[in-house]
Amino acid sequence: GDYRPLLPFLADVPVGTLFLELCTPRAGEIDVLAELPRATRIGVGVVNQKLDDVEAVDVIEADDDVRVVLLEGAGPSFCSGADLNDFGTASSIVESRRGRHELDVWGRMSTFEKPMIASLHGYTLGAGLEMSLMCDFRVAADDALLGLPEVGLGYLPSAGGSQTMPRLIGKGRALEMILTGDPIPASRALDFGIVQRVVPLSELASESLVLAQRLAAMPPRALQLTKHAVVQGLDLTLAQGLQLESILGARLRAPGGG
Repeated sequence: GDYRPLLPFLADVPVGTLFLELCTPRAGEIDVLAELPRATRIGVGVVNQKLDDVEAVDVIEADDDVRVVLLEGAGPSFCSGADLNDFGTASSIVESRRGRHELDVWGRMSTFEKPMIASLHGYTLGAGLEMSLMCDFRVAADDALLGLPEVGLGYLPSAGGSQTMPRLIGKGRALEMILTGDPIPASRALDFGIVQRVVPLSELASESLVLAQRLAAMPPRALQLTKHAVVQGLDLTLAQGLQLESILGARLRAPGGG
């Protein structure tokens, strides 16, 4: 069926383009690596060589000159998710989502060692929002509108939103956002804890860059291991988390560990 009339606010939402940028330690330099034209299928070019999605993430992670990854949207929105015209055109929901699960880009992002920042403005919906939830920092412009409209379109969030959102903001608020599909403004997203900062749209790029530069100037190994301790520790008991922190601290203090 055509579920689009259930979500009239999506009628004029542009798909948009994402830019993946890398922050290096060279004076906090930002290098534009690639354009990501769709949230559902990320194709990244590195040094003029086309790489598979997960391969690209691996290459970025292995590059010691890359300290921070910054995701930004071009045009009027960060990313409005998949093109609505594609909904219902695949032979089945299973087939249309299989490619994403086989590549597991979002899963790979969840284990990425280096800090990732999502710079959000305008419509940040569906897979676009879900991808940002895999990042460590979300800086939003005051015009950002965040939502997960998949249920109203007859689909299940399949880029991690049903799992990452409740872990971030709790079961009750997550169910309200996911089951109703109602988008929320940046100010409410800040109250919920979805984003860490809200700034005027005119200051979004500079604010995101300053954060990226500050992180890029940190000792890289300490930055990565501390992120690992926090992220992985959330899935452990307190005793296990403390043990993990001790192990990682010893690794950092070991000769050549830093």
